[in-house]
Amino acid sequence: MDFSSSERSLDLTQRVRDFIDSDIEPAERVIAADVAARRAAGEDPWPGHPLLKELQGRAREQGLWNLFLPAGHEGPYAARFGTDGGAGLSNADYAPIAEAMGRSFSAPLIFNCNAPDTGNMEVLLKYGTDEQKAQWLEPLLDGRIRSAFLMTEPGVASSDATNMEASAVLDGDEVVLNGRKWWSTGVGNPDCKVAIFMGVTDPGASRHARHSMVLVPFDHPGVKVERMLSALGHHDEPIGHGEVSLTDVRLPATNIIAGPGRAFEIAQGRLGPGRVHHCMRLIGLAERALELACERATTRVAFGKPIANLGGNRERLAHARIAINQARLLVHHAAWKLDREGSVGALSEVSEIKVAVPQMACDVIDMAIQIHGGAGMSEDFPLSAAYSNARSLRLADGPDEVHLGVIARILLHPYAEKASRS
Repeated sequence: MDFSSSERSLDLTQRVRDFIDSDIEPAERVIAADVAARRAAGEDPWPGHPLLKELQGRAREQGLWNLFLPAGHEGPYAARFGTDGGAGLSNADYAPIAEAMGRSFSAPLIFNCNAPDTGNMEVLLKYGTDEQKAQWLEPLLDGRIRSAFLMTEPGVASSDATNMEASAVLDGDEVVLNGRKWWSTGVGNPDCKVAIFMGVTDPGASRHARHSMVLVPFDHPGVKVERMLSALGHHDEPIGHGEVSLTDVRLPATNIIAGPGRAFEIAQGRLGPGRVHHCMRLIGLAERALELACERATTRVAFGKPIANLGGNRERLAHARIAINQARLLVHHAAWKLDREGSVGALSEVSEIKVAVPQMACDVIDMAIQIHGGAGMSEDFPLSAAYSNARSLRLADGPDEVHLGVIARILLHPYAEKASRS
């Protein structure tokens, strides 16, 4: 079991890290200040900042673009749309690159590697028709448009996706969508032009064959963003999370991805790599929080001592170092197994990281906030936004309890079989 990165991965990781340090971090401070000023003045904070487009152009010129593209599925797209090397990456090779991106809130968007666009693009790569790819995948890969994913619903416990009430009903050569979705990431972006909607097509089918995924042009009649949602007070501009209603939205049946009833199959293929991406970005975020904590702990003095030497803080910092390293190895193992055995073979490992990494990140960021005192909760440092991000990921892509159930089911399966034979 070898988790060492390829030469290409090492090179791309270093170049991504250098680009974040030299180009993104200075611009990020300007962008954040401008968004805060617009919000304070009662102006619309959502329009894309010109610096983002400028940085995307620079990243693309350097081949640091669409790095998420998976090995074996990129076809001609990696060469056409700016990825250095002209080929996709394995999960194991992309993992350290995602970690580097996780240090910055803007980096995934600037490298065209942000959720939910990456997952939506992978769905279109794997399941889309040529027409769907030409209409939606190519503009997404080109960075001309953004997208959203409409799955979670406010009226039901969406941790069980079979509870879904939104519908995607076939009517001749059309499909008619009705329902309300929320925590739909991406709908705040002015460039959001398409969404993937999941709804019930055949309520009489088996539980995992009732649903379909449908491509929805975001300017189509009947699609409405009802409100934008804040996560622990943060709006995550310019992407954002919103509540969306769909009322008698009529679309060609050819907008259904892979055919009616295949939504759960598509979702399972989409979520495995996406969870690795989320977890590695969280490790990068936790590393940044630990760095800030170490800087604060060694430069601030209280009661005649550096903060690092007060109240067990040295041990807290050491435990954070251990926790991040443990989590990183766990994710690299999941990525390695995902490359070898696919989403089904790595089901437990992917669920394990989805539980362990967000909890670790929450703990490390909370410790960093505590060491910063009141400043840690302010907008002067990125820690409160980091905590909101990490805490949200204990719910997004399946809450902890669902993943623990998956792990326990796989763990107990051979014992249950043995008991049934005895």
